[in-house]
Amino acid sequence: MSKIFKYLKPHVGAVLAILLLLVVQANCELALPAYTSDIVNVGIALKGVEDTVPKYLSEETMAGLLAVGNEQVKGLMMQSYVKNEQGYFDLRENADIGMLHDFFISMMPDMPEENRDSALGQLCVSEYEKVGMDLSKTQLSYVLNAGGKMLLLAFAAMACAILVGLLASRTAAGVGMRLREQVFENVVHFSNVEMEKFSTASLITRSTNDIQQVQMVTVMLLRMVLYAPILGLGGVFKVLQTNVSMSYIIAVAVICVIGVVAVLFVVAMPKFKLMQKLVDRVNLVAREILTGLSVIRAFSREKFEEERFDKANRDLMKTQLFTNRAMTFMMPVMMLIMNGVSLAIVWFGGKGIDAGSLQVGDMMAFMTYSMQIIMSFLMITMISIMLPRAGVAAERIDEVIQTTSSIHNPKDPKKLDTEKLQGELEFHDVSFEQY
Repeated sequence: MSKIFKYLKPHVGAVLAILLLLVVQANCELALPAYTSDIVNVGIALKGVEDTVPKYLSEETMAGLLAVGNEQVKGLMMQSYVKNEQGYFDLRENADIGMLHDFFISMMPDMPEENRDSALGQLCVSEYEKVGMDLSKTQLSYVLNAGGKMLLLAFAAMACAILVGLLASRTAAGVGMRLREQVFENVVHFSNVEMEKFSTASLITRSTNDIQQVQMVTVMLLRMVLYAPILGLGGVFKVLQTNVSMSYIIAVAVICVIGVVAVLFVVAMPKFKLMQKLVDRVNLVAREILTGLSVIRAFSREKFEEERFDKANRDLMKTQLFTNRAMTFMMPVMMLIMNGVSLAIVWFGGKGIDAGSLQVGDMMAFMTYSMQIIMSFLMITMISIMLPRAGVAAERIDEVIQTTSSIHNPKDPKKLDTEKLQGELEFHDVSFEQY
């Protein structure tokens, strides 16, 4: 892992730009569930009314408040509202909104604190309908406004994702090109000692497959590994602000994901480390067979060489099948965890909605944030499966780059005496003939 980060040093500017774009993308995606919650809680349930203090009161409601209130309440209501020509009461411009809010809240002592603003909104909707207001336009305006903001955030997130993909691909391609140059320049100066140490087949693998592995993981590293913590931490922060007491569901899901990753690491990591050596072995056997075909045929060793290549090929196939099975096992388990979390949130959230302690929009936002948090861990899991193999590849590449040739040019080369080297070349009885 440290080797891969070392290869990114010449591209610090691009990495910082990618990090900035990922922060913007995460903020856009984390803002969407809040708008969804508002559309459900305010746009649909409250018909677009955002007020927590009624701007209009019906004559019936005002009479009831004056009848049950004390002199202080009567004074507050008469100072805050004035009767208009239509027969209902308008909120005065100089009314104390804070005192009115506290007064209406005091009328709901048994209401859960997190639902009091919603209850005040319902009171406002009820009063507006009593005075004959048409709330359909208010509702449509609110939904279109919130939906337009969501579209802008979605386009911004999409633009950031495209730019990140472009920068990550260019950076990874630059890393791959630089590594190939360094490997080639160093191998050109190798003597027979170094060539026998690595073998030609291994050098070919390191120059192609290993660098390709590092290049592919570099893209994943810049696109997913940097993004996952930003999205996950942002999701946790948003969950803590949703006033929903179901955070334990996310904790259980994260523990399950970490457990699956730990099992995969223990089981699959040794196979990933072995895979590159097996690729070397296949290349070595294939090269020996191709370069020695004439000798193999001369001594009738075709069957033996076929069996030798088949063994190397099967060993690589078995290892690849094992790692692929591990990956295919991981995805269904992760989907099971995610669907289980959704089911648990709907189950316990439905009970909260039925008890009046939770709003539908808050439950939907909590579910979305939970999926984002789990997806961030899933992204880290996917890249963690690929990192061991890329780490081995990076070590093998670095081993070639750091190896110096055993044959060096002298630091102080001696100059030959050019005068002693002067002479004449003579040809006698030489003729030319055209064929």
